[in-house]
Amino acid sequence: MIELLYLVAAALFIVGLRRLSHPATARVGNALAALGMLVAVVVTLVDLDAVSYTTIVAGMVTGAVIGGFLAQRVAMTAMPQLVASFNGFGGAASAFVALIESGGDVATETGVTIALSVLIGALTLSGSFVAFGKLQGIISGRPLSYPGQLAVNGLVAAAGVAAATWAIATGESVGYWYAGGAALLLGVLAVLPIGGADMPVVISLLNSFSGLAASAAGFVIENSALIVGGALVGAAGFILTVQMSDAMNRTLANVLFSGFGGGEPAAAIGGDVTRGTVDDVAVALAYAQSVMFVPGYGMAVAQAQHAARELADALEARNVTVHYAIHPVAGRMPGHMNVLLAEADVPYDQLLDLDQSNPRLSKTSVAVIVGANDVVNPSARDDPGSPIYGMPILEVDHADTVVVIKRSLSPGFAGIDNPLFYSDRTVMLFADAKQALEDLVAAIKQY
Repeated sequence: MIELLYLVAAALFIVGLRRLSHPATARVGNALAALGMLVAVVVTLVDLDAVSYTTIVAGMVTGAVIGGFLAQRVAMTAMPQLVASFNGFGGAASAFVALIESGGDVATETGVTIALSVLIGALTLSGSFVAFGKLQGIISGRPLSYPGQLAVNGLVAAAGVAAATWAIATGESVGYWYAGGAALLLGVLAVLPIGGADMPVVISLLNSFSGLAASAAGFVIENSALIVGGALVGAAGFILTVQMSDAMNRTLANVLFSGFGGGEPAAAIGGDVTRGTVDDVAVALAYAQSVMFVPGYGMAVAQAQHAARELADALEARNVTVHYAIHPVAGRMPGHMNVLLAEADVPYDQLLDLDQSNPRLSKTSVAVIVGANDVVNPSARDDPGSPIYGMPILEVDHADTVVVIKRSLSPGFAGIDNPLFYSDRTVMLFADAKQALEDLVAAIKQY
């Protein structure tokens, strides 16, 4: 019965992951995966006969209360930090499970899996909380590097592997602790030199690492559900990491080791911009045939997703076709904008990815940029000297009119100016995103 229930849990993981592939079924998929985890945890505790049912229920209630509190209280802008912390705690849990099993005589293959779980889990723990610090603003978002950092990282990694090898060969469990300490240091040293603009890729990679650490821990304790669940997370996270790197037209090695964003800030392009008022923009929107919203991190900061939905509803009442263009790396974590708009109950069929959006933009009356910057920067397409040259962008400059809602002309996370702001087709609406969208709703309803 234990093995059968583990099979049920694994099946729920797989089906849940499959249903996460589309926004319309994602919530059900999340619930199925959570149910699978519940089955796996309860079955494992019962199988170990290590705790009473009272303890199991108390633990579940405590976890549910903490999870529910976080789900309700953590702001959408802090969701990437929450995901980073989940990755870190997952890595820590896997490392501790493996360390507990490291005492006494263990087979060589078990020692290898203990070492893998400890090394990957500890690196994930420290790396995730450095990412947390960068996203939270506790640590500078700029790459923090120094001469010879790759050599130092290599020496620390070699020390960790050497300590683990010694532990496997001698059976001395203290070697695994030394290896874990080296991995903790390596996680800090490896993530500090990565710029804040690349944190979405780092979060995805660390998520993959947390899965690999869990899968290795599953081999240590011979738990098939942990092996399968960890392998799914590891594979899915790595595939997403590669896809996000491709979305920036960069290799994963370039993301991890180039220190992107660490140079001197690019010179401002300068020039005159066309400043618009709420009434100017409202007229353009009210009489448009089609409107494409392009959300970015600024929308999350302003909590403007509900106001954007209200504006879309007001436009649709005037028979204006509305869509949302989602760039793969918009925001601070994978899928950030999708989650943001889902919170406002934006219809799934209105969310378009990069490949779907660009052919439509040339036929769009008005493109409304709400807090996005680097992902709509034409320099990535037109300027070979730009740091982001070659990155696929949302080609909003092909729309008849472009409206940019932002507080100032400040550059995005990549630290470079955006020539889109100075285009003859662009109208700059300098305001808080939420307030501007609410004012636009009120103005359009007057027509």
